[in-house]
Amino acid sequence: MGRRNVFFRMGAAWLLLVTLAACATTGGSHQAAAPVTIGIAAINDFHGALEPPKQSVVFPDGKGDYFNVPAGGAAWLASTVDAVRGKYPNHLTLSAGDMIGSSPITSALFLDEPTIEVMSRIGMDFNAVGNHELDFGIDELRRKQTGGCAQFTARKPCQVEKFRGAQFGYLAANTLTQDGKTLFPGTALRSFGKGRRKVTVGLIGLTLKRTDLLIPTEVQKQVRFTDEADTANALVAQLKAGGADAIVLMIHQGGRTSEPGPDTCQGLSGDIKPILDRLDTRIDVIISGHTHWDYVCEYGTYNPAKPFLMTSAGLWGKLVTDITLVIDPQAHKVLSRRANNVVVQSPAYRASTAIIENRSDFPQYAPRADIAAYVARYVAEAADYAKRPVGKIAAPVDKLEGPLSNTGGPLGGLIADAQLAATAGAGAQIAFMNPFGIRRSLNAASDGSVTFGDIYAVQPFNNELVTISLTGAEIKSVLEQGLDNNGPEQLLAPSVGFHYSYDRTQALGARITAITLNGAALDAAKTYRVTVSLFLANGGDTYTLFLNGRDRVMGMLDAAALEAWLQAIPPRIAPAEARILDLHPELNPNKVRAPPGQKYR
Repeated sequence: MGRRNVFFRMGAAWLLLVTLAACATTGGSHQAAAPVTIGIAAINDFHGALEPPKQSVVFPDGKGDYFNVPAGGAAWLASTVDAVRGKYPNHLTLSAGDMIGSSPITSALFLDEPTIEVMSRIGMDFNAVGNHELDFGIDELRRKQTGGCAQFTARKPCQVEKFRGAQFGYLAANTLTQDGKTLFPGTALRSFGKGRRKVTVGLIGLTLKRTDLLIPTEVQKQVRFTDEADTANALVAQLKAGGADAIVLMIHQGGRTSEPGPDTCQGLSGDIKPILDRLDTRIDVIISGHTHWDYVCEYGTYNPAKPFLMTSAGLWGKLVTDITLVIDPQAHKVLSRRANNVVVQSPAYRASTAIIENRSDFPQYAPRADIAAYVARYVAEAADYAKRPVGKIAAPVDKLEGPLSNTGGPLGGLIADAQLAATAGAGAQIAFMNPFGIRRSLNAASDGSVTFGDIYAVQPFNNELVTISLTGAEIKSVLEQGLDNNGPEQLLAPSVGFHYSYDRTQALGARITAITLNGAALDAAKTYRVTVSLFLANGGDTYTLFLNGRDRVMGMLDAAALEAWLQAIPPRIAPAEARILDLHPELNPNKVRAPPGQKYR
């Protein structure tokens, strides 16, 4: 009996140990396998928009029409980012480039130092270098990272306060300096949690390869840009070897969609697609930019072999992309990911034909007090420049969105007319404005008064005007470049008296079907005097044939030309005539209907 009891007790003890071990193993596996959620608040193309830009986000109403929601402004952006991050104990805040550059005067006057400081206070973690980060060269951009008051531009730094530099990191994997090294680190790793539940997110930052066509000539000599997909793919294995469970690519390149709505992805087109088709599928999320479009795309619907989640928050801080990653820390992989764009609703404003009202069916966060106070300080410092009256206009002129956004519309015509008049002394007969260089609507007070800040918001580049000689045949070839599939479609906005038509069904190089100047066909053999910005004259926006221009005569700054034009009495009226004719509008890649308050001419 004793021996049986001993064996019974030993057997029972063994069974208990096995059971406890099994429970411990099961419980431990369950705990180790519990997924970890990472939240990302993402933006792109902020462009120094510290104050509300008086622009909107377009939403479909589900009934075949659209409505606008006023959006943007740093203090409202900060509150929205806080709300998104507040959902996640583990989070990142990321930007896909052009945080600075092409900025309104409140930021531009101070070399974008206040924008960098605002983003530091908001809690930005990383920003991919975009083309506009390089507007003033690599020494100035390095100062943006490290701080200090060394002067690398004509404008004096640290005018208001000592600049401490970005409290976030720049990433520039494919931006190489003359020594072959990256301008900034190309990648970063961020870890969350501890022990067996620790997860790591790998980050890659890129700009578009053709940034060389978008930066000043002197800066082109300082840097070169490698292929986007090749660069990213080469870094994936390094990040995985470093422990990355998820990989997020921040790339300053993007696409466009055929229907409005910040969470839609219908009819995706653009230079991002061939890059996506070549990317390593171990990349989980792509935060894109540059095109100023907003979307959330499951790219697998376009290419099942490349099931990426790709996002863009448009521009000017009008949206924050809320991205959720659910990661298995044991399998070291992403289980799921999703995203949606959150509108940064800010005060109502008056557009050219309507008041864009606030909407109670969207969140409207109070502006964050510390950011509002900080921005107000710079608004006050810039007031003497920004509030200076420069003239009047009969009515505000909207920057178009939708089908005619790549033509410049009435605002493009107004600017071209101003540049033609400003360079008459150089013999100008024609002027062209690139629509992508029009950054904002031309706003005005209720009496039509326009300030320098208003026109600077439209043209913030400080571009000199250049008048050159081109033959009629060369002018046609230049116009063809806007339709040559090298970059997004862009139709140069012409000055008064110049008209042209185009047909997308024709072969490349033969899509411009007719050109007239003052009612007569343009003579292919005759030489004409043409005014464009220095940016275009140097081949910017892929208009490389402007480099053939002869007998250059430099003129005033573009904003000064617009200021002079608006001093007329009675006030100028934006041209309503259609100077560009699309013979097949049904083939327009931007087939978006006009939302309320925006009339397309």
